[in-house]
Amino acid sequence: MALLLKRLNPDISQYRDRRFPGTQEEFEKCLKESTTLYIGNLSFYTTEEQIYEVFSRAGDIKRIIMGLDKNQLTPCGFAFVVYYTRADAEDAVKYISGTIMDDRPVRVDFDWGFKDGRQFGRGRSGGQVRDEYRTDWDAGRGGYGNIVKQELTARQIAIKEQMNMYAEGQIEGGEGTEEVPMED
Repeated sequence: MALLLKRLNPDISQYRDRRFPGTQEEFEKCLKESTTLYIGNLSFYTTEEQIYEVFSRAGDIKRIIMGLDKNQLTPCGFAFVVYYTRADAEDAVKYISGTIMDDRPVRVDFDWGFKDGRQFGRGRSGGQVRDEYRTDWDAGRGGYGNIVKQELTARQIAIKEQMNMYAEGQIEGGEGTEEVPMED
């Protein structure tokens, strides 16, 4: 019962932003007063208009900031929604968190407040850190994670180089090219 009441009366986020410039107490104070929400687990194809359509049902929206890949400047699966009042932000956390958008359950958390520059992904490749290490295929988030993509690209390049060398006669046969008799 207590867990249900806690979910129906969200006070602060369970998430801790390691880049928050203050103490844990200051962070919690900001969260308790904030009208800014972090929206996570979005498809890379979710639009600002779709976010507005869903989140405006909880109250009047002051601003929507789409999360962007810092290198390609394309959406990378998160956004910030800023409401005019704390009550509207609380309603969004209560009623919209877990809602399915573009076949994905979105995560809605209080955020300490949007500052310029936070709209960019923090991953090494420009997107979100969580997408760097993902090893499963996720069409809504651009396929495989970036590290897996880099490994696959490196393998493809190595195979092409080996095939070119074989075609030019620089190497003979090559691994795995011997004939295997077929069974009838």
